[in-house]
Amino acid sequence: MRLALAQLNALVGDLEGNGDRLLAACIQAAAAGADLVVSSELSLWGYPPRDLLLQKALIEKQSRVLDRLAAAMPPGVALLAGVAEATPEPGWPSLYNAVALVESSGWRVVGRKRLLPSYDVFDERRYFRPGQEAAVLSLEIGGRPWRLGLTICEDLWVEDDLHGHRLAGADPVAELGAAGIDLLLNLSASPFGQGKAAVRRRLAARAAARLALPVVYVNQIGGNDELVFDGASFVVNAAGGVELQLACAAQEVACWQPGPGAFPPGGLPPGPPLQAAKETDPMEQLLRVLVLGLADYGRKCGFQKAVLGLSGGIDSALVAVLASAAFGADQVAALLMPSPWSSRGSIDDARALAQRLGLGTCILPIAPLMASCDQTLEPALGGPPTGLAAENLQSRLRGLLLMALANQQGRLLLATGNKSELAVGYCTLYGDMNGGLAVIGDLYKTTIFDLCAWLDSPAAGACRASLGLPSEGELIGSAIRLKAPSAELRPDQKDSDSLPPYDLLDPLLKALIEHQSSPEDLVAAGADGAVVARVQRLLRLAEFKRRQAAPTLKVSGRAFGSGWRMPIAALLPELQQPSGPQ
Repeated sequence: MRLALAQLNALVGDLEGNGDRLLAACIQAAAAGADLVVSSELSLWGYPPRDLLLQKALIEKQSRVLDRLAAAMPPGVALLAGVAEATPEPGWPSLYNAVALVESSGWRVVGRKRLLPSYDVFDERRYFRPGQEAAVLSLEIGGRPWRLGLTICEDLWVEDDLHGHRLAGADPVAELGAAGIDLLLNLSASPFGQGKAAVRRRLAARAAARLALPVVYVNQIGGNDELVFDGASFVVNAAGGVELQLACAAQEVACWQPGPGAFPPGGLPPGPPLQAAKETDPMEQLLRVLVLGLADYGRKCGFQKAVLGLSGGIDSALVAVLASAAFGADQVAALLMPSPWSSRGSIDDARALAQRLGLGTCILPIAPLMASCDQTLEPALGGPPTGLAAENLQSRLRGLLLMALANQQGRLLLATGNKSELAVGYCTLYGDMNGGLAVIGDLYKTTIFDLCAWLDSPAAGACRASLGLPSEGELIGSAIRLKAPSAELRPDQKDSDSLPPYDLLDPLLKALIEHQSSPEDLVAAGADGAVVARVQRLLRLAEFKRRQAAPTLKVSGRAFGSGWRMPIAALLPELQQPSGPQ
């Protein structure tokens, strides 16, 4: 039997288009001699379809698309496609997350997802019922019968010691082992997370060892709203060795065929593992995923051009690089909007970066607008705005100009704030928070330092070239990377005037946000109690800002967005005092 792994980039809700993508993969696989094509979870819908699943008309349309797909299938090739199956009996939820076998003779549902995640960004129990039986598909291929065990994404995540979200319920791997299968298949839609690809392989290797069988893992790729799916599909043998590894963040159809004797009676005896696939540099993975997420967000939302404010700081510099790779430098506009407090160096640095990237720029000084606002507000305030109100007014004027250009020219406005700022509220509503997408809103400031240092290193040259970026010399530039972070909203302002140093702040934020550590835990681990209390207070008080923030590309274990569900108004006795600047 020859299998094809179809790692495809689906458009959520585009049943006909996704069906065409699956058909094209089957035609390609048939030309390579494949017998069975394995696609990803809900591959006919794109993951996650969310409340599109509640539209009865789309469920009905799915059947017509499957009929058409079956009629067009190349002879001798079958497809495993991810579908939503209507339950035969009434009640809510009324769907199963399922797998359909599609052949030229027709299609039928052959498996249902057992474990339905409803943590972090996942909300599957809103739409699906859990399957109740182990899914075993029997096929006659190559003159012999095959028993294929079918699992869908979370069904493989059953090892308590390998991840932190083992769901209560069945162990589909164990049940399939008892059913006597020849091969385990997993159709997945697993979003990118730093270090997550290695966890997936460890889970598959554990399942392979338990069953003494190879495991085929097929993951979706592409950006869908805040989530970015990195693909990185693979096959592991019974000893956990990687036999086939597909690319990270790239669409690909690849074939795998087990060698002679791979399926003797009783399964594949454990043997020495093959050499593990070479790991991509974590910084390169992160860069490619951010570019993919940004490019797909623009393409799938109908934007071909982007705009951002270029300040001469490291955050906007990184977003400019990502935008150049995602859209092409000739499709990205950068506005330089200096105030009386902007340093000459920042303007020069922004210009130099734009020249390295080939970006079009325009300088729009905001001093005249500041003076006009002062004059307009004076009767209401009894004088011109001062302090934080005056500082935030500058940010809001810049946001106004950026939105005007975005509207006039049909561009996607990219917010340039980072996770550290968004966590503690060091950002301005309707100012620097303006945008259709917060590209680096899930990157801590220290991660941005690391990524930019890697981008400027010789190790990034090949990756930069493959993304259409200049491959030699500095890209971000040491002048930008090494300057002290500053919003430049008042004379000689530095971020450190208002916040702890980022190398102190970010570990505390990561512990509070991603690990739900308590202040007591952090103090016991050696953190300063006063600093912890201050950071926790800032994190809590900024919730109302985050609720109004642009969508953020998720790359961490826990991002602000659909997986972060903190209340704004809540009984928090230690925080009962004015919330501070907006």
